[in-house]
Amino acid sequence: MSKGVSRISVSVSPDLLRKFDEALKRLGYEERSKAIQTAMQSFVTESKWLCAKQGRGIGAIVMVYDSTIRQVGDILTEIQHKYRGIAESMIHTHLDERNCLQIIPVRGDTAEVKSLVEALMTVDGVKQVKLTIVTP
Repeated sequence: MSKGVSRISVSVSPDLLRKFDEALKRLGYEERSKAIQTAMQSFVTESKWLCAKQGRGIGAIVMVYDSTIRQVGDILTEIQHKYRGIAESMIHTHLDERNCLQIIPVRGDTAEVKSLVEALMTVDGVKQVKLTIVTP
């Protein structure tokens, strides 16, 4: 294992760089390098867990969906019931007249968590699904 640092070059659009720099300031980062290292570590942790063929993990699924789409709430509830062994609860909040946010804590087999995320993503009316993995 080598010590020290490696310098890399990354190409990004000017708009993305501007947004990144604004986010750095809001979060109190003093330099880009530290923020990029943090983002890279999160990416490595999540990708390792998501690509694992077996094992257990903990995390949360964050989902936004349009509640005006026919039966979307019922379908999401039905899916979550099928996975109650890894998703025992959820937090639901109304963002506005149409949009709802759900947070589903998950704990269990990686294959089951991936399967749950994929099932939620395919439901008509679901706008975004994000899985965040954490390590205790």
